[in-house]
Amino acid sequence: MSDVHDTEPRLLKEPRGGVPDVTSTIEGYHHVCEALADASGSLAADAERASGFRYGHEDWLIQCKREGAGIALLDPIALTQSGADWNEFNEAVGDATWILHDSLMDLPGFADLGLQPKALFDTEIAARLLGLHRFGLAAVTEHYLGITLAKEHSAADWSYRPLPRDWRNYAALDVEVLIELENLMRRDLRAAGKDEWAEEEFTHALSEGLAPRKPHPVPWLRISRITQLSRDPQGLAIAKSLWQERDKLARQHDIAPSLLLSDSSIIEAATRKPHNAAQFRALRSLNERVRIRTGTEQDKMFERYAPIQRAVKPKVWKEAIDRAMALRPSQWPSMPAPAPDENGIVNAPRSMRLWQQRHPDRYDRLQRVRRVITSIAEDTRTPAEMIIKPQILRNLCWVENPAEVDVEEFLIAQGARNWQVKLIAPSVSGVIM
Repeated sequence: MSDVHDTEPRLLKEPRGGVPDVTSTIEGYHHVCEALADASGSLAADAERASGFRYGHEDWLIQCKREGAGIALLDPIALTQSGADWNEFNEAVGDATWILHDSLMDLPGFADLGLQPKALFDTEIAARLLGLHRFGLAAVTEHYLGITLAKEHSAADWSYRPLPRDWRNYAALDVEVLIELENLMRRDLRAAGKDEWAEEEFTHALSEGLAPRKPHPVPWLRISRITQLSRDPQGLAIAKSLWQERDKLARQHDIAPSLLLSDSSIIEAATRKPHNAAQFRALRSLNERVRIRTGTEQDKMFERYAPIQRAVKPKVWKEAIDRAMALRPSQWPSMPAPAPDENGIVNAPRSMRLWQQRHPDRYDRLQRVRRVITSIAEDTRTPAEMIIKPQILRNLCWVENPAEVDVEEFLIAQGARNWQVKLIAPSVSGVIM
């Protein structure tokens, strides 16, 4: 690929057009939409959330840039509360391609607002298809433009108002060079014969990102390391009770659940099962407010939530544990069996030890298929995980009667794109038996 910069990258300190203010009024919003409508070409876009600070996942800032319009920073919360019509934005942009980096992070929030991109170019997907070893925005920008972007505010509390100038600068830089990146990466995709692959991936990502969010069927099972309790139903009962209490309070106070009680504290309590007040007090993590120290400006942001943390007393955790301890064994939860997807398919296990020890024939089949995919990946200079999702391969090799499987139909049913099916189905069919 061309435009690879081996020299020391230069730091891009500010956008060429200066650091914009945040647009939070209807009048300002109309002005932004008019400017976008008069501009041309693709729309560079990004969004910032307050993950790790607030309960929800809504956007607190939207950044956009279009040639001839410059960069705009929009406050979607304030604008929505003021009655902004987001279709005005959609109409201003029209059919323009939206350039996003890691689009599946931002598209759901855009969809929640009512923003409706018609076409997508995802610079992260493009970077992966092109075989870049690092595909974060800063790495891609450095690779193509010899520019490095400062990322010191990536984990900021974007719900804070007013936004400091250096935060606005950081946010604006995220869209400053996306248009240049699209042009250069499209050229490389064409040169590599991967432009059609990329379009399929972009179309798929756009559809996935704008689709209604799917709620987790058993939300409390998202606790980190919950599988440690898979053979401890009473421990699962305690974990479930603590998660439900934490979620209720976090929603009530609009605070990230992890700032009230960490997942590791839930697992510790579920493992130790305190039976009385003394045993409960011995669990320090349940009796002290969560303190996160990073040695950065984030520490001040976390301290803004200290009053809420102090308002939630340790007794609420003890009462949640007591409720779980009072349950009869017949009321204890258990780890659910893997649920089938919309096509009735249950994902194959991920543990290779289980494959080797209990299903050696399936394991050998998987290794043969993996070797084929590795060879195709090397021939096309494309990462194997972009050639096909590893879980799809596991599912394919887990079937009981591989001779009865039409590989093409199976891959399509599992969500593989047409380019992936055409690329691997003939070779995989030859070794699956």
